Amino acid sequence: MHNLERTMTRQVLLFICLLSVVSVLGQVSYIIPEEMPKGSLVGDIVQDLGLQTKRLVSGKARIYTRDSEEYIELNRERGVLLVKERIDREALCRQTTPCALHFQIILENPMEFYTVAIQIADINDNAPTFKKDEINFKISESATTGAKFVLEKALDLDVGSNGVHGYDIKPTDNFALKVHSNADGNKNVEMVLQKPLDREKQEQISLVLTAVDGGEPQMSGTMMILITVLDANDNAPVFTQPVYKATVTENSPKGTIVATVTASDADEGSNGKITYSIKNTLDDVRKLFNINKENGEVTVTGNIDFEEIQNFQINVRASDDGGLTDSCKLIVDVQDVNDNKPEINIMSKSNMISEDAKLNTVVTMINVEDKDNGENGKVQCFIGESLPFILKTSTEHFYSLVTDSELDRERSSEYNITVTCSDEGVPSLSSSVTLTLQISDVNDNAPVFERSSYEAYIVENNTPGLSIFTVKARDADWNQNARVSYILEDSSVNGVPVSSYVSVSADSGVIHAVRSFDYEQIKDFHFRVKAQDGGSPPLSSNVTVKILIQDQNDNPPQVLYPVQTGGSVVAEMVPRSADVGYLVTKVVAVDVDSGQNAWLSYKLQKATDRALFEVGLQNGEIRTIRQVTDKDTVKQRLTVIVEDNGQPSRSATVIVNVAVADSFPEVLSEFTDFPHDKEYNDNLTFYLVLALAVVSFLFITCLVVIISVKSDRWRQSRILYHSNLPVIPYYPPRYSDTLGTGTLQHVYNYEVCRTTDSRKSDCKFGGAGSQNVLIMDPSSTGTMQQIQGEKSILDEPDSPLECPPSPAASLSPYRSLMSMTTLLSLRGAHMRPTL
Repeated sequence: MHNLERTMTRQVLLFICLLSVVSVLGQVSYIIPEEMPKGSLVGDIVQDLGLQTKRLVSGKARIYTRDSEEYIELNRERGVLLVKERIDREALCRQTTPCALHFQIILENPMEFYTVAIQIADINDNAPTFKKDEINFKISESATTGAKFVLEKALDLDVGSNGVHGYDIKPTDNFALKVHSNADGNKNVEMVLQKPLDREKQEQISLVLTAVDGGEPQMSGTMMILITVLDANDNAPVFTQPVYKATVTENSPKGTIVATVTASDADEGSNGKITYSIKNTLDDVRKLFNINKENGEVTVTGNIDFEEIQNFQINVRASDDGGLTDSCKLIVDVQDVNDNKPEINIMSKSNMISEDAKLNTVVTMINVEDKDNGENGKVQCFIGESLPFILKTSTEHFYSLVTDSELDRERSSEYNITVTCSDEGVPSLSSSVTLTLQISDVNDNAPVFERSSYEAYIVENNTPGLSIFTVKARDADWNQNARVSYILEDSSVNGVPVSSYVSVSADSGVIHAVRSFDYEQIKDFHFRVKAQDGGSPPLSSNVTVKILIQDQNDNPPQVLYPVQTGGSVVAEMVPRSADVGYLVTKVVAVDVDSGQNAWLSYKLQKATDRALFEVGLQNGEIRTIRQVTDKDTVKQRLTVIVEDNGQPSRSATVIVNVAVADSFPEVLSEFTDFPHDKEYNDNLTFYLVLALAVVSFLFITCLVVIISVKSDRWRQSRILYHSNLPVIPYYPPRYSDTLGTGTLQHVYNYEVCRTTDSRKSDCKFGGAGSQNVLIMDPSSTGTMQQIQGEKSILDEPDSPLECPPSPAASLSPYRSLMSMTTLLSLRGAHMRPTL
């Protein structure tokens, strides 16, 4: 036993010395002996593949094998292949030669693989053995010299020169051993009778058959042969042919007849009765086939698999009762059927890939095997259409799944890729595997607002901090790349930073009012909001937001005419001859609000005689509603309320004094109880009387002029005296009494004439608080410039300047001149009548 171990050690060293390495196109082959100790060196894979050791470490090099057991391991740090488990060639490959291990070395980052083949060389570690320790022969004494007796062959699990090399039989008194070598390399052992037997001399003969192998040292096995000498059976069975051939389809059902062998024996009786038997010892023939010992019919008894073995050699023996035998060979070829689906094995795969991955990026490496043969074993693999991936084949049975077009996570964040492999058999068999691949996000999409622009409304006088509305932007990216922040872009509104008007919540996009808005100061403004994602670098977009201020009824109406003065009384004069509908005056008011908040209505709240006057609801005109009589009191006091249409409504009140009289003295006597202006001195009465005389003279002169030109209409003029009189507004050019709204448009332009001192009169422009009187002929259709161009008694250099028309457009010429007289008279009585 020690000699055997020393011999095996020498053989191992011899094989290592003779180790051969072949590297072609990424393939490496080694030859090692079996039974090498665990940890023994197989080869320097780094040197043989032309790699570097650090590439094995960084690429996470590993061995991929389809076998259930791994006999070889890879040492990444040393870059060598080592024996992982003791290899028994006989257990691994049985009688198959050559015996080899095949596996792949897989590298990642980038993905690569190399094919390695390791051939296992046989050593002489098994001695020849016989199936039985002894066999019995019954040989007739009449057996002729040269008769042959087939012996069982010895079984040696080793192969090649280590297998059975020869046989020897002892003693050799009657029998000699003859060994025949067949064309397939197998040997038939026959025992040949050299000397006739004599049962009377020796009824039992014992022989020892020895089988030796060709290994070093030589090993052997023995079997005892016991021969019983019988009487007179001098004819052996003979097969009709030495070799029979048949075919059988794999997976044939049990009981299928494969072939029938036939032998004949010239003897009669029991010496001519033939029995058939199968004598195979080295394979599984006896488990798969059975022979009818009576008729030689060979049938299937087990599962025949073409992928395990493609042909069988069945050794059949024919024996008669006298012990004479003959043998033949039945060669059975197995026909393949397409009974194996392609096997798909994932060698390496990625579960996630970035959407900006380059074309031809390797995602998965696949190995495909089909155990069938010929067309049944040819495999084609494919994936579904409309996928951004393709299958590429580098070598037979190996595929790579690579990117074929650009990826977009926003279009598809996950792919379920089904790889289907089909063989070319009939019918075709296929198998498939589904790969799930996640697409990781990159920041390639900017936020997009839901609208191209926004408009929002807010009511004026709002509370600071009030939420106006929300802008919303969406980002098609994922996670941090889709996290949107809102930023108010720097700009100004009327020279003021927009940040003092509104603010934007960075997270929610809610726009808040920073201040309280006043519609009368600002009606609308716009600004820009930027939406920025959280990617690196960040992407952004912006949108224009317009804020419209809505009006509130927060301003009461303002009365422009008649002007309310604190120390003087302004009175309108109505002659007692006035008809129904006579226009006394017109209340003019405005409201700085907008819309219906500025729609004004006029109502008579209180009056000395409600049956005498009415106020136009829409235009504010005060007219008589009946004929004026002598019974009506001279002093009439009207209180007019002006209301807007807001909710709630606001109002203003104006007091209108009306004098019902035909003559100035009558008016003067009624208004003497009005308060006096203490700032006037006693000499004022003289000037008032003088002014009355001048006015009377001018009145007579005007009558003469009007009659002389045959005019059917009176012209009236307004003369400005240097006295402290109330302002009478001038209506803008676009103002109309018939509008029915009772309001002015938002653009106001009031022109007034103002007396600058007590002795000289000039035309001045001022506000509503100036003390001026404006006179206009209500029947005139000409402009102010045309009136000033006409030649009249008023065109003296020292006469007062003509001023714009009066709003009391329907007063008669008589009333106009009388009003002026009344004004001058009431001036002395501290009264301020108006037209």
